[in-house]
Amino acid sequence: MGLFEYKAYDNTGAAVNSELSSQSLDSAKKELAAEGLHVISIKEKSAQASLSLFQSQKLSLDELEFITSELSLLLRSGVKIDKSLHILSKGKANTPSGKLLNELSQSVKRGESLAEALSKHPDFDTLYVNLVKMGEESGELSKVFAGLAQDLIFRKELKSKILQALTYPSVILVVCILAIVFVFNFIVPQMGGLFEGNDNLPIYTQILIDASKWMQAYQWYLFGGIIAFIIAVKVAIQKGLINDLLDETLIKLPLFKSAIQQIERIRFNTSMALMLDAGVQLDKAIELAAGTVKNKYLRDGLLSAKAKIKRGVSLTEALSASPIYPDFFVSLLEVGEESGQLTPVFEEIANRSRNDFGSWTTKVTSLLEPLMILMMGGVVGSVVVVMLLSIMSVNDGF
Repeated sequence: MGLFEYKAYDNTGAAVNSELSSQSLDSAKKELAAEGLHVISIKEKSAQASLSLFQSQKLSLDELEFITSELSLLLRSGVKIDKSLHILSKGKANTPSGKLLNELSQSVKRGESLAEALSKHPDFDTLYVNLVKMGEESGELSKVFAGLAQDLIFRKELKSKILQALTYPSVILVVCILAIVFVFNFIVPQMGGLFEGNDNLPIYTQILIDASKWMQAYQWYLFGGIIAFIIAVKVAIQKGLINDLLDETLIKLPLFKSAIQQIERIRFNTSMALMLDAGVQLDKAIELAAGTVKNKYLRDGLLSAKAKIKRGVSLTEALSASPIYPDFFVSLLEVGEESGQLTPVFEEIANRSRNDFGSWTTKVTSLLEPLMILMMGGVVGSVVVVMLLSIMSVNDGF
């Protein structure tokens, strides 16, 4: 099986630049001709080039949400899935998403189910693939894609809120660090000339001058060490070496605990609503929805709830042991379980949690802004005060 890059025109005269997986060059030309395409040029890509392209084409949430929304719209309009994928791939030719769509289209044309084709790509998680499989079996694929698109929109909003909460404090922290570097590299050395030859400097003046000299001598080693540490932590997280420890530590910190619980509550309940609406059995839905929870400590608790339900424990009792369900949400679950309407209850919990998280980010951002400004002002102001006191002490000596 080779990967062929081609340029062609369709029956309407529109240009098509894309890729095609086929057994040989001749079979690729036949497949394109069968699709009504007039081939201008076609060539096989090297295995190394195609591998490198595949490894780099990680879809963003925006691209994934666009594809899902468009597939829902096309399927609802009566367009078949292979044709829908082909139409979308033409609109995104020579892009990672276009190449992925073209590959999915070819897989479906070869007789694979869409769920099987999606499972070969890491861009689509287990929840996504299983919901698509349920949609294919029930014949409601457009409805499933509509629900998935809505879920992806919520994920984008959640990511945006998290970034919004972190952006301003991060900017203030960077400004504070730059101010400290500037003071120790330029201000203190220039002022230090006033104290040369003075053996009776106050202790705070001597500490400031020594700190400035140390900063000038070792700052690049310091910054290099910080960058190396950040890279090492990132690699360790990617390889899963410290993930469990990190999850357990963050869930115990007061400031992070509330945010993590709210974020994971949104993920879990949104996934549960999607799974139940698609007709997935309760225990299987909990297993798949728990897979969307990033924190291992909370994920293990939700998986233990699945084991309890299989033993005959009620859903409310099983989930009430999880810290992501406070008493109010447990009471909502109880109402849903008694009425047999769990899907709208999970949607309600997810919506309330989104509102709660929005309020939390607003409060934390409002609190962090003055704190970071005070910290920056305190550090820089302390240096200024020490310099003024040092100058005064030298003048008093004269």
